[in-house]
Amino acid sequence: MRKRYVSILQAIITSLLFLVFFAACGQKGTGQGIDTPNPKLKTVDLAIGTATVKAEVALTEIERNRGLMYRTTLREGEGMLFAFDRDQQVSFWMKNTKLPLSLAYILSDGTIVQILDLVPFSEEPRPSTRSIRYALEVPQGWFGRTGIKVGDKVQIPPLK
Repeated sequence: MRKRYVSILQAIITSLLFLVFFAACGQKGTGQGIDTPNPKLKTVDLAIGTATVKAEVALTEIERNRGLMYRTTLREGEGMLFAFDRDQQVSFWMKNTKLPLSLAYILSDGTIVQILDLVPFSEEPRPSTRSIRYALEVPQGWFGRTGIKVGDKVQIPPLK
């Protein structure tokens, strides 16, 4: 009888260990659930003509994937710069993002090649038309209000 209780206890402990392990794996090593916003990221000041934007920098895949999801505010003159390791075609969507945003796709030399307005919560992919190195999200309409257009250059400081 005692052996049976020991076997049952071992099975319960093993099951609990597996549950704890898989729960930890589900967090992707971030220390945060996937349903929470990015913590405040390092910021840089970006100059675009006479305008400037204070942008948080999303450098890692986890930071880029989460982006501005779950954020409730984004002030005028603030944004998020997504920096990729290499030039590539990318696509953005607005899953879990309630803020109306505008997005600029930017070449490695800082040239803006595309500006798009994004619809809150839309899961429609909004792809770049060519390979880019950076993407900049700002409050919707900010590019127009500041006179920034396709062809303008963003002065991007070293990020790492």
